[in-house]
Amino acid sequence: MVQRICCGNVNCYLVSNGKKAILVDTGRESYRQKILDACQSYEVGLLVLTHGHMDHIQNAAFLAAALNCPVAMQETDIPLIGDNMRQPLQAHTLLGKVVLGASVKSFHKDKIPFFTPDISLNEGDSLKTYGIPASIISLPGHTQGSIGIDIMEKELIVGDALMNMFYPTVSMLYHDKDVMLQSADKISSLGERQIYFGHGKPMKNRKTWR
Repeated sequence: MVQRICCGNVNCYLVSNGKKAILVDTGRESYRQKILDACQSYEVGLLVLTHGHMDHIQNAAFLAAALNCPVAMQETDIPLIGDNMRQPLQAHTLLGKVVLGASVKSFHKDKIPFFTPDISLNEGDSLKTYGIPASIISLPGHTQGSIGIDIMEKELIVGDALMNMFYPTVSMLYHDKDVMLQSADKISSLGERQIYFGHGKPMKNRKTWR
């Protein structure tokens, strides 16, 4: 089961199988108690970060300690913990450029409490060890190390590889546009899935996100 935890304009997710669960992304500091409260009914065995941007990882150190669980992400994004500007972002739409300006301002202003990920996740890695029938899918482009979580080939958490902030689309912000578009096509090729975004309400997968 996928439970959306809405934290302002950012989503975190609890993926559960009975009492076992993993937490996907951590939101901003002001939402840490809301996320922790949502986790209390479960045995959270792993914290998965879809990518290294501040709005998705600011509570990683706090929640990992509070839940006594390891943190996992793709190692290419680890340098972003110390500096979100390590992988410069671009946007090509007017709305995307507005969002980019706000994001960059936040990256400069808001601090990420330092942590060291315990586990590096890569394409095809299984989460069955943590009681969750899911696997990792590589979705680079928004950041170099962006990943998704494919749950029983029915539900897919995509982080910011796609966005539904204002309307469903490929990521408005990207480190590499061509790679981002390839990841969007990869998601489409998976066929029928319920898509869970880092920003916005879930919806069905599309034949194309371009």
